[in-house]
Amino acid sequence: MPGLYIHIPFCKQLCSYCDFYFSVSLMRTKEMLDCMIREMEIKASKGELLEDSKEPYTLYFGGGTPTVYSPGELKRLSDRAVSLFFPAFPLEWTVEANPDDLTEDCLRELADIGVNRLSIGIQSFIDRDLQIMRRRHSARQAMESVEKARDAGFENISIDLIYGFPGMDLREWEYNLDRATELNVKHISAYHLSVENKTIIGKMRDRGEFQPVDDELSDLQYKMLEKKLLDAGYMHYEISNFALPGFVSRHNSAYWNRQQYIGAGPSAHSYDGMFIRKNNLANNIRYIESIKRGTVPEEIERLSEKDVYNETLIVSLRTAKGLDLNAVPEMFRENFTKKAAKYLQSGRMIYDDDRYKIPSQYFLISDSIILECVE
Repeated sequence: MPGLYIHIPFCKQLCSYCDFYFSVSLMRTKEMLDCMIREMEIKASKGELLEDSKEPYTLYFGGGTPTVYSPGELKRLSDRAVSLFFPAFPLEWTVEANPDDLTEDCLRELADIGVNRLSIGIQSFIDRDLQIMRRRHSARQAMESVEKARDAGFENISIDLIYGFPGMDLREWEYNLDRATELNVKHISAYHLSVENKTIIGKMRDRGEFQPVDDELSDLQYKMLEKKLLDAGYMHYEISNFALPGFVSRHNSAYWNRQQYIGAGPSAHSYDGMFIRKNNLANNIRYIESIKRGTVPEEIERLSEKDVYNETLIVSLRTAKGLDLNAVPEMFRENFTKKAAKYLQSGRMIYDDDRYKIPSQYFLISDSIILECVE
């Protein structure tokens, strides 16, 4: 289903691993709020509307940390978004949040304005790792945030976890997974730590303060992740994402299905579902200045047939559904099937009902498989 994504480019603190765009200066939050609303108005006036469809729509507030804004301020954004882009209130409205922001009052107000899905950035249930990650919450606050959200009426709760973190052994990762499954949340996103050069943890690596986790431990942690969550009843529907039946992320699924979405805010992306991508400038001050002049500061990328083919492969083979061969342009099918043949023979890819799939036990090495199949 089509969706609208709003990127909130502020955080109260810089996490050591984070490579997303945001600012820890909260001086211009009100000005930014006005500009994000204005950006949506500009895009709607230029005909950048979600396709006319009987299907429901999704709204997603990510970041950064959306809860640097009050629920009332988030409602200003959502009200304008709905009036401009949606034929009715979105079926799924997700707000990302940190555990320490989710007070009882905040949760009640989020529920009152219509938020129906929370994505809580827990990352770990071990205080030592939270401190290294520079998270502002404790393990106890993480557990309590989920319980408080449920008490406030939220059924659709997702949490984020990180594995492959330096110093975390297999026993500690099992402890994290046990805490997560005990909470019985509907959705879990578990990401292997990616050490990016410009992050705090990337600079720590460069100074020799730690060594990245080796492949063997990464593989063991991944296998434990999948087994624990499958045993608990979760579906492994995308490399990093697990959901109880009926609680797949509708918004994120639009990305993996290459459906249309509109983005607003610094660094947000938009896609028309065919050949046009737009990328907003990742700079708060220049974004605000441009919007005040009535111009969205964006780069436009026009995709070729080859680009579309490669993107289709990359996103589809990340999912349990796999790649629909009928979705591959005919000019690329023969070459793809030739490249895929060796993976079919080795069992690292399977073919079923016109779909090519990477079995989940090989998801961790899927990037190398996909890389050999793209043009």
